Amino acid sequence: MSGIHEECGVFGIFAPDTADVAASAYFGLYALQHRGQESAGIAVCDRGVIAQHRDAGLVSEVFTQDTLHALGKGQMAVGHVRYSTTGGKSRNNIQPLVIRHVKGNLALVHNGNLTNAFDLRRSFELSGAIFHGTSDTEAIAYEIVRHRLQCGSTEEAVERAMPCLCGAYSCIVITAQKLIAFRDPNGFRPLCIGQTQDGAYVLASESCALDAVGAAFLRDVEPGEIVVVSSEGLRSVRTHCHQVKPSICIFEYIYFARPDSVIGGVSVHHARVCAGRLLAQSSPAEADIVIGVPDSGLDAAIGFAQESGIPFGIGFIKNKYIGRSFIQPEQSMRENAVRIKLNVIRETVAGKRVVMIDDSIVRGTTSAKIVRLLRDAGAKEVHVRISSPAFLHGCYFGTDIDSEEHLIANQYHSVAEIAEHIGADSLGYLPIESLGALIGQADGFCKGCFTGDYPVDVSGAGSKNKFDEKIHKPI
Repeated sequence: MSGIHEECGVFGIFAPDTADVAASAYFGLYALQHRGQESAGIAVCDRGVIAQHRDAGLVSEVFTQDTLHALGKGQMAVGHVRYSTTGGKSRNNIQPLVIRHVKGNLALVHNGNLTNAFDLRRSFELSGAIFHGTSDTEAIAYEIVRHRLQCGSTEEAVERAMPCLCGAYSCIVITAQKLIAFRDPNGFRPLCIGQTQDGAYVLASESCALDAVGAAFLRDVEPGEIVVVSSEGLRSVRTHCHQVKPSICIFEYIYFARPDSVIGGVSVHHARVCAGRLLAQSSPAEADIVIGVPDSGLDAAIGFAQESGIPFGIGFIKNKYIGRSFIQPEQSMRENAVRIKLNVIRETVAGKRVVMIDDSIVRGTTSAKIVRLLRDAGAKEVHVRISSPAFLHGCYFGTDIDSEEHLIANQYHSVAEIAEHIGADSLGYLPIESLGALIGQADGFCKGCFTGDYPVDVSGAGSKNKFDEKIHKPI
């Protein structure tokens, strides 16, 4: 509810025999829906022939029984749910991206964001390449194909391409006979491997998608690793990129991932409960009830309540049925958007001093509206606690965080001033030095959006919509 948008979710499956892999991809994407609500797509490979369906909207809006049936059965499938981080909402940017080249076909799905996408694209364009969309995923596909034309296998092409790709990428590719997954050397975005009882291998952004298709978790794809699945089984290619120090995005644990997922051996639910406990220690409050803003604030609220001894309560009901058809054509309707998405349980908060836990504050407008909802419901006091540090910088690795000048933490000199702006009686953030405790390690994660200290050079990253801006410039 804070204004941060998920990046993307990817899913892939390789079945030993011809199977209804489209249905498996559909269920996997349903489990990953929280990672992107703008669009969805599935590509199925049957003996080298790739069929796909993709469109704007939620998984339930894009796919019907007829569209899934039309995809047919096959040996492999990849799926994608998207929130645009580089490239706009054009249909040409919806994934999977299917490329047909002289040595065969491939379908690619990508979670993350390249920091050198502009330079890659410019190089390809100067060589005569034609781009159909404005996302950095297309540059990844072209880079792979460029090397594939000069080597003997797609996995070798991926290995050659990886040093040319800077930034965040957790990708899955299907070719005529193989499913290939690869992850950037820093491991910014998660990617895991599972296997079903009938021997199918499954790859997904989160382990909750493995659960959705009945696959047992095997392990994570390591940063810098290439995983190849074929009729011969699963094998790993350890690239020279593997030597880079891992930097998983810490916000995966705070907000992005589903609480029932396990990333890097750490339960997301446990990490959020830990954040709440640490908040109670660093920013205590005298109150009667602790509530969380659904969904990612709930686990942290439980932790805050456990540590503080203040009772936990359900303060909000979230409307689960708001899809892309939810429109706000007039200003008066925009003002009521939060009320449509969230409703306060008055019995929980009326006449009480309330601690409200949320995952973040971006501009502060949504937080101010939620605080107002609680006061309108009769809350005597509202003490806001945030289970992350204050956002001070942008993200270049697949998270849609607003530009620095719009971040509320950069507009006010103190936490007390921000509290006054959002109408709270007090405000507390999770201390930066507590982040490591969430995952049980002092470093090995990216916290650049809080500190401005990024694991890789971001000087050439440019703006989120840099390619859209280029297209609309006069010639």
